[in-house]
Amino acid sequence: MFDVAIVGFGPTGAVAAGLLGLQGIRTFVCDESTEVYDKPRAIALDHEIMRVFQQLGIAQALEPFTEPFTNSEFYGVDGQLIKCMSTVAPPYPLAFSPSLVFTQPAMEALLRERVGAMPSVHVALGSQVTGLQQGDDAVTLRVVDTQGQTRQISARYLIACDGASSFVRKQVGIELQDLGFDEPWLVVDVRVNDKGLAKLPKVSVQYCEPQRPCTYVIGPQNHRRWEIALNPGEDPKAMATPEATWKLLSRWLQPDEATLWRQASYQFHALVAKDWRRQRVLLAGDAAHQQPPFLGQGMCQGIRDAANLSWKLADVLKGRASDALLDSYGTERKGHVTELTSRIKGIGQLVGQRDLQKARERDARLLAECGGQVQPMPRQNVQPALVGGCSDTSGHAAVGTLFPQAWVDQAAGPVRMDDLLGCGWRLLLQTGADAAFAPAAAQAHKGLNLRVQRLDAPDFQESSGVLAAWFERMGCQAALVRPDHYVYGAFNSAQDLKAALQALAP
Repeated sequence: MFDVAIVGFGPTGAVAAGLLGLQGIRTFVCDESTEVYDKPRAIALDHEIMRVFQQLGIAQALEPFTEPFTNSEFYGVDGQLIKCMSTVAPPYPLAFSPSLVFTQPAMEALLRERVGAMPSVHVALGSQVTGLQQGDDAVTLRVVDTQGQTRQISARYLIACDGASSFVRKQVGIELQDLGFDEPWLVVDVRVNDKGLAKLPKVSVQYCEPQRPCTYVIGPQNHRRWEIALNPGEDPKAMATPEATWKLLSRWLQPDEATLWRQASYQFHALVAKDWRRQRVLLAGDAAHQQPPFLGQGMCQGIRDAANLSWKLADVLKGRASDALLDSYGTERKGHVTELTSRIKGIGQLVGQRDLQKARERDARLLAECGGQVQPMPRQNVQPALVGGCSDTSGHAAVGTLFPQAWVDQAAGPVRMDDLLGCGWRLLLQTGADAAFAPAAAQAHKGLNLRVQRLDAPDFQESSGVLAAWFERMGCQAALVRPDHYVYGAFNSAQDLKAALQALAP
């Protein structure tokens, strides 16, 4: 009997297995494939995801396969700049570059190697789930390997990370809700030589052109991606052939300037599961949601699912919380995914406006809004906060937002805060905070293993100033931070903190 079974060993499933493995949770994870897919699919990630990779111990090894995301410039009908998305200026709030491009096969290989080395995680590749049954205390899977051998696997909980066409989701009868986006696009990944690189734009570009909307993304090293809208009457399969792809790319490149890496036609969808839990089965990643790629959030959303769910499962399995805590997973993640997808759809509709007159009106409106001078807008401003679920009900502006990660000075040099404090429940106290906070926390909920850290402690000197700035901006003395780095509550009263912690007790 395992504590948790995970179906699907892509990024979402691997991160979930790794985060559970770090806490010693007995975990079974399986996947039909035996190897990492050797072509890129996701191309973008952000500092929140790098923070998860830091927790898993692979962030440093991943750095050679990442580069900062360039600005994304939006060009309108007549080739004029109408919008620009950028990255926040240093000091970076999570101690990583906030927006990155990366090479997915290399990342997945690192992730699988790390998870495979964890003693509490059993990885079964080349294994297909062909049936499941839920009982009062466990879920039982029927698993068939590549030799046709069948075995039964039982676990107290099951996470379905088995993709958009999820077998598990269908077996438990969870339906998808259509959020109203359905368009055919061609995605092309190219390795460009020096001759080709000299011709291409130096930043990423959104071509908001009614005749054929298109996205150009600068990936790591010589990797470049185009996402090209298909027009009515075009056959998606025919458009994904090398001959048709090169015709579309001829505006930018010729075949002697690059090598096709991957070309695939997709139907870009906006879908979210109506329910994220059915008894002991929980959905994550593409099994729970699909969104258009205009902000590169698909994989990021799945990893956020894994980070949100893994600590809750661990707390329930270790008796630190009741099973009801798992209901907060769907509340928080469905709300976040739905809101972010709405914002992504808005960008997609801006880029993909097909009516010429409406496109000109769009250009004029955007230019009027900025007084004719386009100002870069950080991509991070698009991220919503978590709402409801496992959080304090005070309504403080900090609740449901990501708590920052500072660089902290140490004798051997600055280190990231999470490497010092760990990734459990943490109480951060502003410089000069009321001395009553620490004893109030100690009395309230011993089962949390709460780490308390004052910003003015002699051995905790942040070199970036992001924590001090955060407390100043939020107007609080204390921040109670969850294991997934989201703020549970912000307080100016030790009594309010004590009451919040008591409410967390199982």
